[in-house]
Amino acid sequence: MSVFASPRFLSNVMWADAASCAATGALQVAFTDVLAHLTGLPAWLLMGTGVFLLAYAAAAAFMASRATPPRTLIGLVIVGNFAWAVACVALLVSGVFAVTALGMAWVLAQALCVVVLAELQWTGLRRTRGSARMAMA
Repeated sequence: MSVFASPRFLSNVMWADAASCAATGALQVAFTDVLAHLTGLPAWLLMGTGVFLLAYAAAAAFMASRATPPRTLIGLVIVGNFAWAVACVALLVSGVFAVTALGMAWVLAQALCVVVLAELQWTGLRRTRGSARMAMA
């Protein structure tokens, strides 16, 4: 059986999203000043997004733990993940901050990660659509 065909695929992707956001958020909150120095990103931005990521990780874990994934909420997560990627690129292109090479890598890694997660979530959501229709019939 393909991993994409697993009935737990969407939940597993949401767990991965929760874990990646919890790890990134914890790093940004715990090491704000060090990361600000290394990345060239302002401490307030790292702290603010770190706290947001921790809260989001809790919400993603909640969604992942449901027997039936909340399709509408996961749809919002997909949109949010794509928006996060766009914001990451916009931050770098804007030149507002003197971002270091490590900072560019940090921001681009987040953008790439959320795009991959959004694509996987979209795949999982499309696959559960057929299951949801069959359950209603």
